[in-house]
Amino acid sequence: MTTSQQSDILELLADQRRTFLITFRGLDDAGARARSTASELTLLALLKHVAGTERNWVQTMLERDENAEFDMATATESWTVGEDETLASLLADYEAVARVTEEAVAGLADLDLQVPMPTAPWAPEREWWSARKVLLHILRETAHHSGHADIIRECLDGANTTMTMGVDAGMEF
Repeated sequence: MTTSQQSDILELLADQRRTFLITFRGLDDAGARARSTASELTLLALLKHVAGTERNWVQTMLERDENAEFDMATATESWTVGEDETLASLLADYEAVARVTEEAVAGLADLDLQVPMPTAPWAPEREWWSARKVLLHILRETAHHSGHADIIRECLDGANTTMTMGVDAGMEF
């Protein structure tokens, strides 16, 4: 049974995903792969990273491995877009990740469930987070990278998430 807290978190996460995905409207693969700032980041790399990050955090929450260690190779791979990866394939993957997250959250009996965090060079001692904190971290990560995506897109062609949301709402500029 989904609690109101679980529903609220899922609703906010879905809203943040929609905001993030605005930056991909009207783009083709070339546009999504293009660098538009001093950063190496591209929209396609951000999309792959956001999906992979959410997938890994949900897996951490569900598996609760008390021996887990942060895998730098997997983290690095999440930013690397292969030639065979397309905007369509990465959008489909992100949609699938969202479904898995929603099912996982709906299946949680308690958001206070304690989850062992993987150790890492910057966190050598095992920490325990509540499932709630893990989900809020996913939300924070998505929002954080949504801002990056908006800047990259605006530099590409002037498109702006806030203006697009206004147009979607029927506002004229």
